[in-house]
Amino acid sequence: MTSQFFYGTLRDPELLAVVLGHSNAHLTPATLPNYAVFHAGAEPFPQILPKLGAEAKGLLARNLSKTDIERLAFYEEGYDYLLRSIDVVCDGKNQTTKVWFPPSDGYPEGQEWSLLRWQESYGRVAREAASEAMTYLGLRTPQDVANGWRMIDSRAQARLIAAAAPDFGASGQSRADDIEPLSFRRPYARFFALEEHNLRFRNFDGRWSEPIERAVFIGADAALVLPYDPKRDVVLLVEQFRSGPFARGDRFPWCLEPIAGMVDGGEAPEDTARREALEEANLTVHALLSIGSGYASPGDATGFYHMFCALTDLPETLAGVSGVESESENIKSHILSADHFFEKLDAGAFNVIPLQLMGHWLARHRETLRARA
Repeated sequence: MTSQFFYGTLRDPELLAVVLGHSNAHLTPATLPNYAVFHAGAEPFPQILPKLGAEAKGLLARNLSKTDIERLAFYEEGYDYLLRSIDVVCDGKNQTTKVWFPPSDGYPEGQEWSLLRWQESYGRVAREAASEAMTYLGLRTPQDVANGWRMIDSRAQARLIAAAAPDFGASGQSRADDIEPLSFRRPYARFFALEEHNLRFRNFDGRWSEPIERAVFIGADAALVLPYDPKRDVVLLVEQFRSGPFARGDRFPWCLEPIAGMVDGGEAPEDTARREALEEANLTVHALLSIGSGYASPGDATGFYHMFCALTDLPETLAGVSGVESESENIKSHILSADHFFEKLDAGAFNVIPLQLMGHWLARHRETLRARA
Protein backbone atom coordinates (compact mmCIF):
# COMPACT_ATOMS: atom_id res chain seq x y z
CA MET A 1 0.00 0.00 0.00
CA THR A 2 1.46 3.35 -1.07
CA SER A 3 -0.92 5.79 0.59
CA GLN A 4 -1.02 7.36 4.06
CA PHE A 5 -3.48 9.62 5.88
CA PHE A 6 -1.95 12.68 7.58
CA TYR A 7 -4.00 14.15 10.41
CA GLY A 8 -1.39 16.25 12.23
CA THR A 9 1.77 18.20 11.58
CA LEU A 10 2.38 16.59 8.20
CA ARG A 11 -0.66 18.49 6.91
CA ASP A 12 1.70 21.48 6.94
CA PRO A 13 3.00 21.58 3.34
CA GLU A 14 6.39 23.05 4.25
CA LEU A 15 7.09 20.45 6.95
CA LEU A 16 5.94 17.63 4.67
CA ALA A 17 8.31 18.85 1.96
CA VAL A 18 11.21 18.76 4.43
CA VAL A 19 10.35 15.25 5.58
CA LEU A 20 9.82 13.85 2.07
CA GLY A 21 12.69 15.79 0.53
CA HIS A 22 10.39 17.17 -2.19
CA SER A 23 7.11 19.07 -2.60
CA ASN A 24 5.43 16.80 -5.17
CA ALA A 25 3.17 14.73 -2.91
CA HIS A 26 -0.28 13.86 -4.29
CA LEU A 27 -2.61 15.10 -1.54
CA THR A 28 -6.40 14.92 -1.32
CA PRO A 29 -8.63 16.06 1.59
CA ALA A 30 -9.99 13.12 3.57
CA THR A 31 -11.58 12.32 6.93
CA LEU A 32 -11.36 9.55 9.49
CA PRO A 33 -14.77 8.96 11.12
CA ASN A 34 -15.08 8.36 14.87
CA TYR A 35 -11.62 9.70 15.60
CA ALA A 36 -10.36 13.06 16.91
CA VAL A 37 -6.95 14.69 17.17
CA PHE A 38 -5.54 15.73 20.55
CA HIS A 39 -2.20 16.90 21.89
CA ALA A 40 0.06 14.03 22.95
CA GLY A 41 -0.01 14.99 26.62
CA ALA A 42 1.76 18.33 26.95
CA GLU A 43 3.74 17.88 23.73
CA PRO A 44 3.19 20.24 20.78
CA PHE A 45 2.66 17.32 18.38
CA PRO A 46 -0.67 15.48 18.07
CA GLN A 47 -2.07 12.01 18.47
CA ILE A 48 -5.25 10.53 17.02
CA LEU A 49 -7.67 8.76 19.37
CA PRO A 50 -11.08 7.11 19.03
CA LYS A 51 -14.05 9.42 19.68
CA LEU A 52 -17.53 8.30 18.76
CA GLY A 53 -19.28 10.73 16.43
CA ALA A 54 -16.16 12.80 15.79
CA GLU A 55 -14.39 13.24 12.46
CA ALA A 56 -10.66 13.77 12.07
CA LYS A 57 -9.82 15.92 9.07
CA GLY A 58 -6.65 15.30 7.14
CA LEU A 59 -4.93 14.68 3.85
CA LEU A 60 -4.62 11.43 1.93
CA ALA A 61 -1.19 11.09 0.34
CA ARG A 62 -1.31 8.73 -2.63
CA ASN A 63 1.37 7.06 -4.73
CA LEU A 64 4.10 7.41 -2.14
CA SER A 65 7.44 6.06 -3.32
CA LYS A 66 9.57 3.61 -1.38
CA THR A 67 11.87 6.49 -0.44
CA ASP A 68 8.91 8.59 0.70
CA ILE A 69 7.72 5.78 2.98
CA GLU A 70 11.21 5.26 4.42
CA ARG A 71 11.56 8.99 5.19
CA LEU A 72 8.11 9.14 6.80
CA ALA A 73 8.95 6.13 8.96
CA PHE A 74 12.22 7.72 10.07
CA TYR A 75 10.37 10.89 11.09
CA GLU A 76 7.53 9.13 12.96
CA GLU A 77 9.01 6.02 14.56
CA GLY A 78 11.23 7.80 17.09
CA TYR A 79 8.18 8.49 19.24
CA ASP A 80 6.93 4.89 18.90
CA TYR A 81 4.06 5.77 16.54
CA LEU A 82 2.82 2.71 14.67
CA LEU A 83 1.53 2.48 11.11
CA ARG A 84 -1.84 0.72 10.92
CA SER A 85 -4.34 0.10 8.13
CA ILE A 86 -7.75 1.76 8.43
CA ASP A 87 -10.55 3.09 6.18
CA VAL A 88 -10.81 6.83 5.57
CA VAL A 89 -13.41 8.74 3.57
CA CYS A 90 -12.05 10.43 0.46
CA ASP A 91 -14.21 11.93 -2.32
CA GLY A 92 -17.26 10.41 -0.63
CA LYS A 93 -15.88 6.86 -0.74
CA ASN A 94 -14.17 4.60 1.79
CA GLN A 95 -10.54 3.92 1.04
CA THR A 96 -8.17 1.70 2.95
CA THR A 97 -4.92 3.45 3.81
CA LYS A 98 -2.36 3.61 6.59
CA VAL A 99 -2.26 5.98 9.55
CA TRP A 100 0.40 6.71 12.18
CA PHE A 101 -1.21 5.85 15.54
CA PRO A 102 0.31 6.70 18.92
CA PRO A 103 1.50 3.84 21.15
CA SER A 104 -1.38 2.39 23.19
CA ASP A 105 0.37 3.14 26.49
CA GLY A 106 2.19 6.25 25.31
CA TYR A 107 0.61 9.65 25.86
CA PRO A 108 -2.25 10.98 27.98
CA GLU A 109 -5.03 12.76 26.15
CA GLY A 110 -4.18 16.45 25.94
CA GLN A 111 -6.33 19.31 24.75
CA GLU A 112 -7.81 19.29 21.27
CA TRP A 113 -5.07 19.86 18.71
CA SER A 114 -5.30 22.58 16.05
CA LEU A 115 -3.11 22.74 12.96
CA LEU A 116 -3.49 26.52 12.78
CA ARG A 117 -2.46 27.04 16.40
CA TRP A 118 0.49 24.70 15.92
CA GLN A 119 1.60 26.53 12.77
CA GLU A 120 1.42 29.88 14.55
CA SER A 121 3.19 28.83 17.75
CA TYR A 122 5.57 26.07 16.70
CA GLY A 123 5.48 25.52 12.96
CA ARG A 124 8.61 27.50 12.08
CA VAL A 125 10.65 25.71 14.74
CA ALA A 126 9.33 22.28 13.71
CA ARG A 127 10.24 22.84 10.06
CA GLU A 128 13.73 24.07 10.97
CA ALA A 129 14.25 21.18 13.41
CA ALA A 130 13.11 18.66 10.82
CA SER A 131 15.66 20.05 8.37
CA GLU A 132 18.40 18.91 10.78
CA ALA A 133 16.70 15.69 11.87
CA MET A 134 16.27 14.37 8.33
CA THR A 135 20.02 14.69 7.69
CA TYR A 136 20.48 11.80 10.12
CA LEU A 137 18.52 9.36 7.95
CA GLY A 138 20.70 6.30 7.47
CA LEU A 139 23.15 7.49 10.13
CA ARG A 140 21.16 7.30 13.37
CA THR A 141 18.07 5.45 14.54
CA PRO A 142 14.75 7.27 14.82
CA GLN A 143 14.80 6.66 18.59
CA ASP A 144 18.26 8.18 18.90
CA VAL A 145 17.13 11.30 17.03
CA ALA A 146 13.96 11.55 19.15
CA ASN A 147 16.02 11.32 22.34
CA GLY A 148 17.99 14.37 21.21
CA TRP A 149 15.02 16.30 19.89
CA ARG A 150 15.04 18.96 22.61
CA MET A 151 18.50 20.09 21.54
CA ILE A 152 17.58 19.81 17.85
CA ASP A 153 14.63 22.07 18.67
CA SER A 154 16.82 24.52 20.57
CA ARG A 155 19.37 24.68 17.76
CA ALA A 156 16.49 25.35 15.36
CA GLN A 157 15.20 28.14 17.59
CA ALA A 158 18.68 29.68 17.67
CA ARG A 159 18.89 29.68 13.87
CA LEU A 160 15.47 31.36 13.62
CA ILE A 161 16.47 34.06 16.12
CA ALA A 162 19.72 34.61 14.22
CA ALA A 163 17.89 34.94 10.91
CA ALA A 164 15.77 37.71 12.41
CA ALA A 165 18.70 39.65 13.86
CA PRO A 166 18.12 43.42 13.79
CA ASP A 167 20.00 45.55 11.28
CA PHE A 168 21.69 48.38 13.13
CA GLY A 169 22.79 49.99 9.89
CA ALA A 170 26.53 49.47 10.24
CA SER A 171 28.16 51.10 7.24
CA GLY A 172 29.35 48.52 4.74
CA GLN A 173 28.67 45.63 7.12
CA SER A 174 29.08 42.34 5.29
CA ARG A 175 26.17 39.92 5.29
CA ALA A 176 25.59 36.19 5.04
CA ASP A 177 25.23 36.40 1.26
CA ASP A 178 28.90 37.42 1.12
CA ILE A 179 29.71 33.79 1.95
CA GLU A 180 29.82 30.88 -0.49
CA PRO A 181 29.37 27.50 1.26
CA LEU A 182 31.39 24.78 -0.48
CA SER A 183 30.85 21.72 1.71
CA PHE A 184 29.51 20.82 5.13
CA ARG A 185 29.58 17.92 7.53
CA ARG A 186 28.34 17.30 11.08
CA PRO A 187 30.56 14.60 12.59
CA TYR A 188 29.04 14.84 16.06
CA ALA A 189 25.58 15.77 17.36
CA ARG A 190 24.28 14.92 20.78
CA PHE A 191 23.58 17.52 23.47
CA PHE A 192 25.90 19.79 21.53
CA ALA A 193 27.01 19.43 17.93
CA LEU A 194 30.19 19.96 15.94
CA GLU A 195 30.05 21.18 12.36
CA GLU A 196 32.82 21.53 9.78
CA HIS A 197 32.28 24.16 7.10
CA ASN A 198 34.34 24.59 3.96
CA LEU A 199 33.61 28.01 2.45
CA ARG A 200 34.78 31.18 0.80
CA PHE A 201 33.91 34.72 1.86
CA ARG A 202 34.16 38.08 0.17
CA ASN A 203 37.18 40.10 1.32
CA PHE A 204 36.87 43.78 2.14
CA ASP A 205 38.40 44.59 -1.25
CA GLY A 206 35.53 42.74 -2.98
CA ARG A 207 37.51 39.68 -4.04
CA TRP A 208 36.68 36.15 -2.90
CA SER A 209 38.94 34.50 -0.33
CA GLU A 210 40.62 31.17 -0.85
CA PRO A 211 38.58 28.20 0.44
CA ILE A 212 38.89 27.83 4.20
CA GLU A 213 37.74 25.17 6.65
CA ARG A 214 36.25 26.11 10.00
CA ALA A 215 35.06 23.82 12.79
CA VAL A 216 32.22 25.29 14.82
CA PHE A 217 30.84 24.22 18.20
CA ILE A 218 27.04 24.30 17.96
CA GLY A 219 24.95 25.03 21.02
CA ALA A 220 21.65 26.67 21.80
CA ASP A 221 20.90 30.29 22.58
CA ALA A 222 20.86 30.91 26.32
CA ALA A 223 19.09 33.35 28.61
CA LEU A 224 21.20 34.67 31.49
CA VAL A 225 19.64 36.33 34.52
CA LEU A 226 21.23 38.45 37.26
CA PRO A 227 18.61 38.81 40.03
CA TYR A 228 18.76 42.14 41.88
CA ASP A 229 16.64 43.41 44.74
CA PRO A 230 16.88 47.21 44.55
CA LYS A 231 15.10 47.71 47.87
CA ARG A 232 17.61 45.64 49.83
CA ASP A 233 20.48 46.32 47.41
CA VAL A 234 21.45 42.66 47.12
CA VAL A 235 22.12 40.28 44.23
CA LEU A 236 21.75 36.53 43.85
CA LEU A 237 24.32 34.25 42.24
CA VAL A 238 24.15 30.52 41.70
CA GLU A 239 26.92 27.98 42.15
CA GLN A 240 27.15 24.66 40.34
CA PHE A 241 29.58 22.21 38.79
CA ARG A 242 30.61 23.20 35.26
CA SER A 243 32.16 20.73 32.84
CA GLY A 244 34.07 23.40 30.89
CA PRO A 245 36.41 24.39 33.75
CA PHE A 246 36.71 20.71 34.70
CA ALA A 247 37.79 19.68 31.19
CA ARG A 248 40.27 22.58 31.11
CA GLY A 249 41.87 21.33 34.33
CA ASP A 250 40.68 24.16 36.56
CA ARG A 251 41.20 23.53 40.27
CA PHE A 252 37.78 25.03 40.96
CA PRO A 253 35.22 23.61 38.50
CA TRP A 254 32.29 24.95 40.56
CA CYS A 255 31.44 28.44 39.33
CA LEU A 256 29.58 31.42 40.71
CA GLU A 257 27.48 32.71 37.86
CA PRO A 258 24.16 34.22 36.84
CA ILE A 259 21.09 32.04 36.49
CA ALA A 260 21.14 30.59 32.98
CA GLY A 261 19.29 28.20 30.72
CA MET A 262 18.98 27.34 27.06
CA VAL A 263 16.16 28.80 24.99
CA ASP A 264 13.84 25.95 24.07
CA GLY A 265 12.20 25.59 20.69
CA GLY A 266 9.30 28.00 20.31
CA GLU A 267 10.31 29.93 23.42
CA ALA A 268 11.21 33.63 23.64
CA PRO A 269 14.43 34.42 25.57
CA GLU A 270 12.41 36.49 28.04
CA ASP A 271 10.22 33.48 28.82
CA THR A 272 13.33 31.35 29.29
CA ALA A 273 14.71 33.90 31.74
CA ARG A 274 11.56 33.82 33.88
CA ARG A 275 11.37 30.02 33.72
CA GLU A 276 14.98 29.55 34.76
CA ALA A 277 14.68 32.07 37.62
CA LEU A 278 11.85 29.97 39.00
CA GLU A 279 13.56 26.61 38.39
CA GLU A 280 17.03 27.50 39.67
CA ALA A 281 16.24 29.90 42.51
CA ASN A 282 12.47 29.78 43.06
CA LEU A 283 12.23 33.47 42.14
CA THR A 284 9.28 35.40 40.79
CA VAL A 285 10.50 38.17 38.50
CA HIS A 286 8.77 41.55 38.82
CA ALA A 287 10.58 43.21 35.92
CA LEU A 288 13.06 41.95 33.35
CA LEU A 289 15.57 44.48 32.03
CA SER A 290 17.63 43.73 28.95
CA ILE A 291 21.37 44.05 29.50
CA GLY A 292 22.25 43.07 25.95
CA SER A 293 22.73 40.04 23.74
CA GLY A 294 25.57 38.67 21.67
CA TYR A 295 28.04 35.92 20.87
CA ALA A 296 30.24 34.58 23.64
CA SER A 297 33.01 33.31 21.34
CA PRO A 298 32.22 34.10 17.68
CA GLY A 299 35.47 32.65 16.37
CA ASP A 300 34.55 29.06 17.14
CA ALA A 301 31.05 28.70 18.59
CA THR A 302 27.42 29.64 17.98
CA GLY A 303 26.74 30.33 21.67
CA PHE A 304 24.56 33.46 21.87
CA TYR A 305 23.58 34.98 25.20
CA HIS A 306 20.46 36.99 25.97
CA MET A 307 21.34 38.77 29.22
CA PHE A 308 18.84 40.23 31.69
CA CYS A 309 18.71 41.88 35.06
CA ALA A 310 15.73 40.55 36.98
CA LEU A 311 14.20 42.89 39.55
CA THR A 312 12.81 40.72 42.31
CA ASP A 313 12.35 40.37 46.06
CA LEU A 314 15.24 38.35 47.45
CA PRO A 315 14.89 36.57 50.82
CA GLU A 316 17.01 37.25 53.87
CA THR A 317 18.44 33.74 53.86
CA LEU A 318 18.49 30.72 51.58
CA ALA A 319 18.29 27.05 52.42
CA GLY A 320 19.00 23.90 50.46
CA VAL A 321 19.71 23.46 46.78
CA SER A 322 17.57 23.66 43.67
CA GLY A 323 17.53 22.73 40.00
CA VAL A 324 15.79 20.23 37.76
CA GLU A 325 16.62 16.75 39.07
CA SER A 326 16.00 15.08 35.69
CA GLU A 327 18.76 17.29 34.23
CA SER A 328 21.18 16.44 37.09
CA GLU A 329 21.15 20.05 38.24
CA ASN A 330 22.49 20.63 41.76
CA ILE A 331 22.46 24.37 42.31
CA LYS A 332 23.28 26.39 45.41
CA SER A 333 22.20 30.03 45.60
CA HIS A 334 24.14 32.85 47.26
CA ILE A 335 22.87 36.29 48.23
CA LEU A 336 25.50 39.03 48.30
CA SER A 337 25.21 42.68 49.17
CA ALA A 338 25.81 44.83 46.12
CA ASP A 339 28.90 46.34 47.77
CA HIS A 340 30.37 42.89 48.41
CA PHE A 341 29.48 41.80 44.89
CA PHE A 342 31.28 44.78 43.34
CA GLU A 343 34.31 44.23 45.61
CA LYS A 344 34.62 40.65 44.37
CA LEU A 345 34.05 41.81 40.79
CA ASP A 346 36.89 44.34 41.02
CA ALA A 347 39.14 41.76 42.67
CA GLY A 348 38.70 39.34 39.75
CA ALA A 349 36.96 36.73 41.90
CA PHE A 350 34.46 35.79 39.17
CA ASN A 351 35.83 33.65 36.34
CA VAL A 352 32.62 33.69 34.27
CA ILE A 353 32.85 36.48 31.70
CA PRO A 354 29.09 37.07 31.28
CA LEU A 355 28.81 37.63 35.04
CA GLN A 356 31.58 40.23 34.83
CA LEU A 357 29.79 42.03 32.01
CA MET A 358 26.44 41.90 33.78
CA GLY A 359 28.03 43.09 37.00
CA HIS A 360 29.49 46.17 35.30
CA TRP A 361 26.07 46.91 33.79
CA LEU A 362 24.53 46.75 37.25
CA ALA A 363 27.22 49.06 38.60
CA ARG A 364 26.23 51.65 35.98
CA HIS A 365 22.49 51.37 36.65
CA ARG A 366 22.41 50.56 40.36
CA GLU A 367 21.56 54.00 41.68
CA THR A 368 18.82 54.55 39.10
CA LEU A 369 17.22 51.21 39.95
CA ARG A 370 17.37 51.95 43.68
CA ALA A 371 15.82 55.38 43.19
CA ARG A 372 12.88 53.84 41.34
CA ALA A 373 12.30 51.04 43.85
